[in-house]
Amino acid sequence: MDEHIRTSVRGDEWNSHMLTPRNIFLVGPMGAGKTTVGRQLSKALRKRFIDSDKAIEERTGASISLIFDVEGEAGFRRREQTILGELTALDEIVLATGGGAVLDESNRANLMSRGFVVYLQAPVDLLVERTSRDRSRPLLQTDDMHARVAELLTERDPIYRQVADTIVQTDRRSARHVVREIQARLEEL
Repeated sequence: MDEHIRTSVRGDEWNSHMLTPRNIFLVGPMGAGKTTVGRQLSKALRKRFIDSDKAIEERTGASISLIFDVEGEAGFRRREQTILGELTALDEIVLATGGGAVLDESNRANLMSRGFVVYLQAPVDLLVERTSRDRSRPLLQTDDMHARVAELLTERDPIYRQVADTIVQTDRRSARHVVREIQARLEEL
């Protein structure tokens, strides 16, 4: 195994029984491309794709924005924890998580123990560009979106790194290019 992948990012040892990961979990900030890359990666790996935010919306019959409005962020995070506990227990999936999913300790534990975690990283300016017109992101409804994205990334980047088995830069590369890089890293296992 390429020591750079697991030991330099997360610091622990790769479980030998998972040489071919049954699950791939994508983490990273809003706008990094988790859903877009996840859909293409699932096709390439012949695994089922699941978006955790969409799963929450389907289960509740409400949008993420409405859940935030009615229950606040704490209510949403409780729902997210329940869904992620269930989804990470599935087999043969590619899972795109919400940007804040890593904030919860049990979510982090489930992600790290139940699959291979890929941190999709992108610069703040690109994240702002990709999310600026999206009104469905409650945490970004602010007058200074750039400052808010930078603040969230500063808070969450160390946590993304903590759970990650590998980090892939999305930058302005196509989703297809990012998928190929993830596949190459998986082949190094």
